[in-house]
Amino acid sequence: MKLRVATYNIHKGVTGIRRVPRIHDVKLALNSIDADIVFLQEVQDRNETLRHHAGYPTVRQLDFLATGGYEHLAYGMNAVYPHGHHGNAILSRHAIGRFTNHDISDHALEKRGMLHAVSRVAAARPRRAREVHLICVHFGLIKRSRVRQATLLADFVEQEIPDDAPLIIAGDFNDWQRRVDELLRQRLEVDEVSVADAPPEGARSVLDRMLPWRGSRETAQPVSRTFPSFAPWLTLDRIYVRGFAVRRVEVPKGLTWARRSDHAPLIADLELK
Repeated sequence: MKLRVATYNIHKGVTGIRRVPRIHDVKLALNSIDADIVFLQEVQDRNETLRHHAGYPTVRQLDFLATGGYEHLAYGMNAVYPHGHHGNAILSRHAIGRFTNHDISDHALEKRGMLHAVSRVAAARPRRAREVHLICVHFGLIKRSRVRQATLLADFVEQEIPDDAPLIIAGDFNDWQRRVDELLRQRLEVDEVSVADAPPEGARSVLDRMLPWRGSRETAQPVSRTFPSFAPWLTLDRIYVRGFAVRRVEVPKGLTWARRSDHAPLIADLELK
């Protein structure tokens, strides 16, 4: 059973400073990625101030993005303000049986959520369909907050998800210092998809050698650079898996992708073990 998954921070579907809508560009990006399951962050599911822009979708943002072939979706509302709200979302071509959003905010100034969904991933033979647990996160900007949020995530997985259940955790971890990465690997025994696609030590680029590493140089695990999209440098976006083999990992780069969001998407081709 094979799956293509992606995680993508879409920056509310607008540009950074002028707040010009670019949700149509985001939809083109999703069509290009062509993933079976997409983990989205900063989905602005309602924004009354953008509706006056010519060509802006008349339906809610998530429904507009889902029209590219995603019949099943889940949304977790995190930040609420007078003109709208935003949060995390999961788009899937496989049925989502149930989903729940959990508030993992560490302080009042940063509303953060953990969206958990259970998808029944279809196989060539219906009897071989498997339940796959999906978790979409967007962690805080402060290191202490991220560590506490990662601890809550690990506690949830250990308490609520069976040890033998296939699991995908994806999102924007804001974890350029690699502290969360270390915690999740140790407690949950998950693999970050970039490890399987990592170049050998002698073939790593200068940027790879300058990254903050976990542990010693000998035991360090690489992750993909996805931010900022115009010149990816920081390793903010991750996909952690359990019960899957990683076949291929990709981070699209170039001017076209830089115009779509401030993050580049992280894409992984997986195969259920």
